[in-house]
Amino acid sequence: MSFTPFDSPLYRELTSDAELAVLFSDTAEIRAMLLFEGALADAQGKLGIIPLESALFIARSAREVQLDPSAMARGVASAGVAGPALVAAFRKEMKAPDHARWAHHGASSQDLVDTGLIIRLRRTADILGARVEALASTLATLADKHAQVVMAARTRHQIATPTTFGARVATWHAALPRHLDRLAELRPRLQRVSLSGASGTSAALGSDTVKLEEMLAEALGLSTPDHSWNATRDGVAEFACWLALVAGTLGKIATDVLQLVQTHPAEVTLSTAGGSSTMPHKANPVAAETTVALCRHVATLTSSMLHSQMTEGDRDGAAWAQEWLALPQLACATGAALRHVQNIADGIAPNPDAMRAAIDATNGTMFAEPVTFALSAHMPRPDAAAMVKDACTRTNATTSLRAILQAESPVQLDWDNLFDPTQQLGRAVELACAPLQAAK
Repeated sequence: MSFTPFDSPLYRELTSDAELAVLFSDTAEIRAMLLFEGALADAQGKLGIIPLESALFIARSAREVQLDPSAMARGVASAGVAGPALVAAFRKEMKAPDHARWAHHGASSQDLVDTGLIIRLRRTADILGARVEALASTLATLADKHAQVVMAARTRHQIATPTTFGARVATWHAALPRHLDRLAELRPRLQRVSLSGASGTSAALGSDTVKLEEMLAEALGLSTPDHSWNATRDGVAEFACWLALVAGTLGKIATDVLQLVQTHPAEVTLSTAGGSSTMPHKANPVAAETTVALCRHVATLTSSMLHSQMTEGDRDGAAWAQEWLALPQLACATGAALRHVQNIADGIAPNPDAMRAAIDATNGTMFAEPVTFALSAHMPRPDAAAMVKDACTRTNATTSLRAILQAESPVQLDWDNLFDPTQQLGRAVELACAPLQAAK
C-alpha cells in the first residue's frame, strides 16, 4: 500500500510521471550528493586545501561507490537531514580512512543537500521546459488548422458571441511562450551552488573560498550565488511558482475541454477516453479530469513552498523540510499534467456540426451585441440596448431574435450579415493564426 498516488503501483501511471519521479528517488538524491562530494574534493585538492592524492581518491570514489538508502535511514531520522548519514556511509564505503577523512571538508549538510537538490532540479527544468515547448508547438499548429471553425464563445459559463475553435486553442497557447521566458529568466536564480558552511559564512572552508566556490560551480554546471542562500529560499520558491503557473495554464485547457465535451453531441472529440463499468455509451474525459485534479493539487502545494521562505535565523530545519515534502509532488504532478494535456492536444478535433448546433440553439440571442451596435448608429445606444434586451426576453423556441427585431426595428439593417456567425468573428481568425506565424 502506498501513501500517495504518486508512488502507488496502482495509480502512478495516472497521476505521476516516471521520467521525473526518477529524479526524486533516493538513488538520484544520493548520486547528486556524491557528485557534490566528488567535485568539492577535486577542487579542494587542486587548491591545496586537502592533499591532492586524497582529493583524487575521493573524487573517483564518489563516481564508483554504491550506498544503500535503507542503511542510512536511522542516521537521517536522528539528524533530520541526509547529510551526516551520507558522509559517514561514504567514508566507510571508501575503505581508506586516511583519504576518507578529507571528504566533505569544511562543508555543511545544507551545502550537500541543497546542491544535490539543485542538480536534480536543473534536469527537472530541462524536461519540463522541453514539454512546454512541444505543447506550444502542437497547439500553434492546431489553432492555425482550425482558425475558421466557428463556435460559440462562453463567458461566465454561458454562450456569449461567435468565435472560432482555433481562437480558443490560441488562448490555450498564449501563456506557454511566456512560461518558457520565465523559466529562462529564473534559471540563474535557481541553478546556484551552495557552499556556505555551518552558518552561511564559509568559515571552515579556508581563505580561498571564492575561488573554491567558482571551481565547484563550474564542475557541476551551476553558477555561484551573490549571497549564501541557506536561509533565503526564494530561488526554490520561484521555481515552485513557475510550476504552479504552468499547471494553471494546463488546468485552464483541461477545464475548457471538460466544458466542450458536456454538450450532446460533444463540440470536440478526444482520441482517448475512459469507459464506464456500467454505462456503455460513456467516453469519460479522463485525461482532462486528472489534469484538473493535479493542477489544483499543485496550487495547494505551492502555498507550502511559499511558507518555506519564512525561515528563522541562518538555517531552519522545519522550513527546509517543507520543501522536501512538497517539491517532488509539485514536479511530478506538473509533469503528469503536461503529459495528459499533450495527449489531449495530439488527439482533439472539433465537431463543426455540434458547434453550429449550439449557436443555432440560441435562436439568435448570441448576436445581440452586433445588433445593438448596428442599431446604435441610428438611435441612442441605451435605447438600442433596451430594445434588443427586451426582444431577447421574448425570444423562444418558435420565435427568433431576428424575427422580432426585423418586425419591430425602426430601421432596416443588414440582417443576414448581423446574424451570420462567420461575419461576426472580429479578430478570431487572426488570433488563431498568430501563434504559428510567430513560430516561423
